[in-house]
Amino acid sequence: MSEMRRIGIITSGGDCGGLNAVIKGVAQMARHMGMEAVIIPNGYAGLYNLMDMESVVILTTERLSQVESGVTGSEAGHSRVKIRKIDDPLKYERIKKGLEKFRIDGLVISGGDDTGSVMVDLTANGIPCIHVPKTMDLDLQSYSVGGDSAVNRIAIFARELKATGLSHNRVMVIEVFGRYAGHTAYRGGIGAEVDCILIPEIPVDFDIVYGHMKKLYMTRVRASDVKAGTYTIVAAEGMKDAAGEAITDKASGVDAFGHLKLAGAGAYVRNQLEERMKNDPEIKEFMKDVGMFVPGVYHLPEIREVTPGHLVRTGQTSSFDVNFGKQAGAAAVILLTKGISGSTVVKVVGTDIYHQPTAEVIKQRYVDLNEIALHESLGICFGRKPEEYRPEIKGITGLIERHL
Repeated sequence: MSEMRRIGIITSGGDCGGLNAVIKGVAQMARHMGMEAVIIPNGYAGLYNLMDMESVVILTTERLSQVESGVTGSEAGHSRVKIRKIDDPLKYERIKKGLEKFRIDGLVISGGDDTGSVMVDLTANGIPCIHVPKTMDLDLQSYSVGGDSAVNRIAIFARELKATGLSHNRVMVIEVFGRYAGHTAYRGGIGAEVDCILIPEIPVDFDIVYGHMKKLYMTRVRASDVKAGTYTIVAAEGMKDAAGEAITDKASGVDAFGHLKLAGAGAYVRNQLEERMKNDPEIKEFMKDVGMFVPGVYHLPEIREVTPGHLVRTGQTSSFDVNFGKQAGAAAVILLTKGISGSTVVKVVGTDIYHQPTAEVIKQRYVDLNEIALHESLGICFGRKPEEYRPEIKGITGLIERHL
């Protein structure tokens, strides 16, 4: 393999926290090793169109000072493009010519499973690449930059929405990203101490959710000296009904990678609970008992769904993601200089850089349902009949391996 002199940086897929830290980690390590780092803008769209660009941005010390690691999003930009689907039989040759034009010897690409699958194709076509795992969904086999930032944002939103729920005695439903895995809804919901978490891994029995909601909500209002209470649900966008079908508007279509566009989980949860309340005679009596019932005006507690959407991707990057992003970006440069390609940076522990074939890392990882039972023991509803937590007690000898 020829000597690395200039490395191109690509961020692809959805934006999230930690990507600017990856960019800085790559650029700073490249400079330390006597190389240049350049931005290839707009993800894989930019890579395909590199041949037609007049110039690329070199991350000099001055230019790099404008990149803030603690700010979410990516200085390099994004797109959702599956190169294999581009209607051009010479697409890989075109990409190679673009890289040659700007003397780019290797690529550091940060993205999730879709981005990683394209990187596997690029590697197979002779383009040196290292993958830095990035997805706020946390569904890759390794930790991915952006996950911690997203979990913290979800927890903040859910925690703060309790205040408006309590002010109006409302049930609050918060729909969050995560696609087909429930990691961010699960961890964010636990972080906010919500009452119910609905994830794709567990088909939802709404009779169980309703029973849990009714009991907690009514108990809280009755126990309050000012008759105030709320109940909070975090619902993952990819949650499933009791039949195991994803809850979404099928008319939304699919994205560039063939994934169903998920939407409407929050509204679906609200509708299911409202329907049950309307048919429950105890609710009317409860409303009268606590002084909330108003004839012809106010018969049932209100349920409101909130979809923070892309706000979950915004704001400040967590310190954990800045740490991981910088380490992984720097490690990616080192791997390229060692002639390694087609791998994902998994973690850095001291002087050890762990990597794994990207084709393995991008296999989807789901929430461990054995862990769910622990939180069911603590009173959280997951839309199913609670299962018993069966712990296995294991002692540790020696040092515990660090993961960051």
